[in-house]
Amino acid sequence: MRRRLLPALLGGLLITASAHAATPDRWQVPVSVKKLDNGLTVVVSEDHSSPTVGVSMVYHVGMRLEPKNRTGFAHLFEHLMFEGTPNAKEGVFDKVITGGGGRNNGSTRPDFTNYIEMAPASALEPILWLEADRMKTLDFNPVTLKNQQDVVKEEIRVNVKNQPYGGFMWIDIGQQAFNKWENNHDGYGSFKDLEGASLDDVSSFHRDFYGPNNAVLGIAGDVTPDQAFALAQKYFGGIPARNTPKRPDVKEGLNTAEKRIQQTDALAQVPAVAAAWKMPERGSKDQAAMAVLGDVLAGGDASRFYQGIVKGRELALNVESLYGLTSPWEYDGPTLFTVFALYKPTTNADAVLAAMDEEIAKVAKDGVSDAELKRVKTHMLADWYNGLEAFISRADTVAKLQTLWGDANVVNKIPTWIEGVTSADLQRAAKTYLARTNRTVIDRVPTAMAKAAPAAPAAGK
Repeated sequence: MRRRLLPALLGGLLITASAHAATPDRWQVPVSVKKLDNGLTVVVSEDHSSPTVGVSMVYHVGMRLEPKNRTGFAHLFEHLMFEGTPNAKEGVFDKVITGGGGRNNGSTRPDFTNYIEMAPASALEPILWLEADRMKTLDFNPVTLKNQQDVVKEEIRVNVKNQPYGGFMWIDIGQQAFNKWENNHDGYGSFKDLEGASLDDVSSFHRDFYGPNNAVLGIAGDVTPDQAFALAQKYFGGIPARNTPKRPDVKEGLNTAEKRIQQTDALAQVPAVAAAWKMPERGSKDQAAMAVLGDVLAGGDASRFYQGIVKGRELALNVESLYGLTSPWEYDGPTLFTVFALYKPTTNADAVLAAMDEEIAKVAKDGVSDAELKRVKTHMLADWYNGLEAFISRADTVAKLQTLWGDANVVNKIPTWIEGVTSADLQRAAKTYLARTNRTVIDRVPTAMAKAAPAAPAAGK
């Protein structure tokens, strides 16, 4: 992520989501989709409640597709996209958007890289000009490359190397849980690989993955679909499609044996444990069930893990959960459901894991009550719709769903999928995916605590 540091189809055929059957008590997000002749897909969500617009340009490339021996390259490239072009020198992008009262940012995830803007509606045309300009041309040079290599390295120092726990619950755990290089390398990157990135690497990456046919443009806010499609055609329509490399097969089955890793942490004061399970494939019948199950177990203070492990057994100080670096709906290859907890020095990781297993076993055996299932679904639906309120988030969500699912209208299907999950679905998901054999665990202990621990007796004594 550039600014905020990480803890940051039919060709020519218009499809309009207003055809969706209206549900009286549910907000149907308006979605219109058009694909330009060069392959750029444009998604528009019309909303005149505010004279502003949100824009998201999503490229279907992220950490999973970066070149081997170039770990961290996708993220480095995201930074370089703000370094100017022959037509708009460095600084123009920010000046045009923020100078007019807007804001912009970008982020890199395993399966996509997105560039997002929020601004008054009058700035939509300049924003599209700028996005099209940097899709067409580059002005990267040794100075800007070196500058951004240093910026990314500093970001890693701040967020990983000099940070307690160092993001082990999403960086290290993925390296241990997955088998294929595309899935298990460090997407933040090694300094050696980052320093080895060349201008030829930059040029090739832009040529291969930053063409219009590998991108989705999302626009939400005070604009009609016709206006937005016309502007997209005006600024992007003349950009030729490019050959995009064949995507590798990144599929992996569930793990068949638990993996346990012990780490020490010189900066941490309290031990921590992260437990991660491989999720169902995107689009499978169990995806929604796992999303709901994740909320049942670790979705806030009312969750079973919090009530059972933090409040009940008083083993841990907190319980948090994450789905890789995205959400339970935004992945295009293997991802993880991960639970992270700081636990008390008076206990150990085994006790915390046993408590988790006990709560999981209860769901697997008995399911959940109607009242609990209703509470969790209400919580998830509220979060889902709240996340779509801001135009910048709505534009980004529909663009990402179009990129990953090939269907921006998934934005209106997810609430139905959540509501359709039953207690029996949760039981099946708990037994299938939250099995120990599918689990990867990292126990991260403060270095001082590890040194103070009594040495294990030598074998044979």
